Amino acid sequence: MNSDHPLIVAVDTATSCSSVALTRGNLQQGELLASLKLNSKLTHSRRLLTAIDWLLSENNIIFSDIDAVAVGLGPGSFTGLRIAMATVKGLATAMNVPLLGVSTLDGLAANCSGTLPLCALIDARKQEVYRRWYQRDDRGVYRPDGKIAALSSGELIQELAHPTLLVGDGMFAFGEQLQEGFGEHIVTAPRSLHYPSATAIGFLCCERLEENDIMDLDSAVPLYVRASDAELNLVKKS
Repeated sequence: MNSDHPLIVAVDTATSCSSVALTRGNLQQGELLASLKLNSKLTHSRRLLTAIDWLLSENNIIFSDIDAVAVGLGPGSFTGLRIAMATVKGLATAMNVPLLGVSTLDGLAANCSGTLPLCALIDARKQEVYRRWYQRDDRGVYRPDGKIAALSSGELIQELAHPTLLVGDGMFAFGEQLQEGFGEHIVTAPRSLHYPSATAIGFLCCERLEENDIMDLDSAVPLYVRASDAELNLVKKS
């Protein structure tokens, strides 16, 4: 363990798979101390703080050892994103450490390797997926190549006109349609990589910390991408 690198508590609850990790360092020089994943229908609020406390105690780490708190910003489940943001804001305030965040899609992409352009997908429900494109940098790390959007299966298929590596649970939502539309162009990442990883969030957020790209505790919000049902209903009533 290199104590010169920042020690970060990272969480991601953008999907049904909640993930918590203790990381030290960035993607190139990072070390995973511990991680915990649980994919269930239980509300994230019932297990998130318990998971964080367990990871810290099992590694003999106290709050004063933590250098920063990191969060997967989404997009994804509105409830899950709000729970994560409220939790990390509370932790960052209590520990008086920086709050950092990156997209959950970026975390999915960071775990992948290959030479093809990569498209990360998260199930957005309502027959849509959240997607973002990525290209490899000179170190072989997939970096964002464009904005996040919510697309139908037809809209996504129109974008897949060339060989592409796909990752994320959006594959489970649209898998058959994608294979029927452009089966010869599609390569899927190993199934184990389709679930968001707080480990990748921690490593990516260490890069943000090194660049002093810190989130403001008062104004920090998740990446919702599209309006919630409550907001849409309010517009209709108006």
